[in-house]
Amino acid sequence: MYLRNSWYVAAWDHEVGDGLLPVKVLGEAIVLYRKMDGVVAALEDACPHRKLPLSMGRIKGDTVECGYHGLTFDCTGTCTRVPGVEKIPHVARVQSYPIAERYGLLWVWMGDVDKADPSLIFDVDHWGDPAWGLNRGESMVLDCNYLLMTDNLLDPSHVAWVHQSSFGNAAAEEAPLETTVGSDGVTVWRWMLDVEPAPFYAPYLAFKGKCDRKQHYEVRYPAAAIIKAIFCPSGTGGEGKPLHADTFLMDSYNFMTPVDENQTKYYWFQMRNFAPDDAEISAQFAKSVRGAFDEDRAVLTAVHQGLAHKRTPNLDLKIDLGPMRFRRSLAKLIEAEQAQKAAAE
Repeated sequence: MYLRNSWYVAAWDHEVGDGLLPVKVLGEAIVLYRKMDGVVAALEDACPHRKLPLSMGRIKGDTVECGYHGLTFDCTGTCTRVPGVEKIPHVARVQSYPIAERYGLLWVWMGDVDKADPSLIFDVDHWGDPAWGLNRGESMVLDCNYLLMTDNLLDPSHVAWVHQSSFGNAAAEEAPLETTVGSDGVTVWRWMLDVEPAPFYAPYLAFKGKCDRKQHYEVRYPAAAIIKAIFCPSGTGGEGKPLHADTFLMDSYNFMTPVDENQTKYYWFQMRNFAPDDAEISAQFAKSVRGAFDEDRAVLTAVHQGLAHKRTPNLDLKIDLGPMRFRRSLAKLIEAEQAQKAAAE
């Protein structure tokens, strides 16, 4: 079960060029293509005749032609041509999906069409700010349920063991966590005071010596996250204090798209408050972040398999409070959405 009245990332914008791009979102096969004016359209990827994927066909102007018998569909899913047939059957249509381009990503709405409001797309602070650098990031397929990734992104403690050579350090092993539950998601955070900088960040800090570090892990319903890394000189950090002039800020934006119950497409990019035009630093960030996320992928793949074949119950710990609160709240939202749908039918 998924929260359907929401925007999910379907692809990077550059992935849709002159051809047809098949994707799968919430278990549904979708084909993306650009019309002649450059605007992206999204259709059900199955011709209603024999269910051949439309992505195996071809683009004809603003329409898609099935590669089996030539049935042709416009961007609304309406069939405009059936070769050899005088009258097009009224059932000869496919579902169309609202789609929007933002932040270099293509967002598809999987729920009620009349509720597809682009203003509901996750807001990215500092986007377009010339003082902030941008690492456009990548994507990867995770062989696990998307909720295992939301668990991971509400778990600052895992960096001490999974990311020892990058995001983690000894300070991350024992510092207590704070959990805040809001109407749009859950945040898990903590300040670690007078600690050594983590290896990934140390080369980019504008100060020497120990630091005060804040980990801010925030996941919004149903599957979007911002991870804020804050490093300032030791003695200057702490909740409610103004940021020191040399404070390092990196905001990592993460978007999890459920492919199905067993697979997730993961998209990300980072923004930083320094070196806005430094392509070399962006490349370094991209390489290091990809390496760390590959570590997450290996762990989560094994966890997914472990949970699927468990012989004894798994154990929940105090550090699981944030992920558990997120799952419970999301389940209630899904239940309410399903009940509303059933009442309307």
